[in-house]
Amino acid sequence: MPIQVRPATRADIETIVAFNLAMALETEGKSLDREVLHTGVRAIFDDPGKGVCYVAEIDGEIAGSLMITTEWSDWENQYYWWIQSVYVIPDARGMGIYKALYRYVYDLARSGGQVRGFKLYVERNNLTAKKVYEALGMNRADHDIYETPGSLGDDPPKHG
Repeated sequence: MPIQVRPATRADIETIVAFNLAMALETEGKSLDREVLHTGVRAIFDDPGKGVCYVAEIDGEIAGSLMITTEWSDWENQYYWWIQSVYVIPDARGMGIYKALYRYVYDLARSGGQVRGFKLYVERNNLTAKKVYEALGMNRADHDIYETPGSLGDDPPKHG
């Protein structure tokens, strides 16, 4: 059964929301607010500058998805594409769904000429995902990611 990859459409929003809910719970033990998530996914389709989603189908059924966001590098004078919100339904894991999605966006990135490479983040203990990414030629970066706790709308953290 061949895997077909395509850009997601507004008709895919509910599926992408469901995938993100499942992924957050599975990989981070987080229960996301469905309405906030739905608004966030819909915002991608309202403003493609925020990101672009892609889906992989088997026999016309969506089996996986990912989102690409961009980061401009002044050092490289090119973009990096961040691979985010990766999800493959459990029954389709090990069938090459992520590999098909990765190859699709890889070919898109190469054809545009303005993309230096891909970046992604993965939970420290997600060994399965790390093996998949490494099998596709990605390496662990030399950088750690830091983030502000909570939301910038919250009270600022205490500085030491």
